[in-house]
Amino acid sequence: MAEVMSKGANTRLAVRAVRAVLRWHDAPGTPDVDVSALLLGADGRVRTDADFVFYNQPRHPSGLVRHRAKQRFGEEVADLLDVDLGRLPAAVERVVVAASAEGATFGRVPALRLLLHDQRTAGLPGDEPLLRFDLTDAVRETALLCGELYRRDGGWKFRAIGQGYESGLVGLATDFGIVVDEEPAGAPAEAASRTPPSARSGADTPTEAGSPPTGAGGGSGKGVGSRTGSGRGSGSGQGGRPGSGGSPDIALPPQGPQFTPR
Repeated sequence: MAEVMSKGANTRLAVRAVRAVLRWHDAPGTPDVDVSALLLGADGRVRTDADFVFYNQPRHPSGLVRHRAKQRFGEEVADLLDVDLGRLPAAVERVVVAASAEGATFGRVPALRLLLHDQRTAGLPGDEPLLRFDLTDAVRETALLCGELYRRDGGWKFRAIGQGYESGLVGLATDFGIVVDEEPAGAPAEAASRTPPSARSGADTPTEAGSPPTGAGGGSGKGVGSRTGSGRGSGSGQGGRPGSGGSPDIALPPQGPQFTPR
């Protein structure tokens, strides 16, 4: 039976590779939802733009974090991420599992929850999740920090976060060191100079249950703008991201970071 997590709770993981499944009920008027991952260093920021894994950039260069195609189960939809925790380089201290809603807020996404599976048995007959975290508090947010996988005492733990951004994926990405450009092509990039909460003094490493989650923007709408438009990439994710030369820059057109129509 899956361990049911509450906001702020954490648990040790006994497996070295997990599948994170974001699942919801696809009722009339429900916006599409997409899961993503950010690989963070000790400073709580991405090292390069390649540390942001989502449907248009579905595979980390290491091959250890991968976005999978969406799956449908009757009236339910699931979006998936595979993370090989045991093989991640030591420079990656946390993997944040995030979500964004397309064209509406999470208040219109019923039965949203995050499930964590053992990657070795995920999808096989009889497979059951290791844990479940119901994301029921979001109302006005358009991007969420669902949870994080983080190193602790030679192993990995999971913490349930459940905090969000009214500013969408733009605000979330900016908080973790991705420089956002919402200007039309050829316009000067708008640099994001704010330090994410996880990199501020006293909050550079994960804390135990009961402490404020790290890296969360809360419901105050941090960031440089809200996500608009309807274009999104395919579940298999063929990206059109620009070459950044290793810099942590992703150009975001109005509909999000390199989202292209499905």
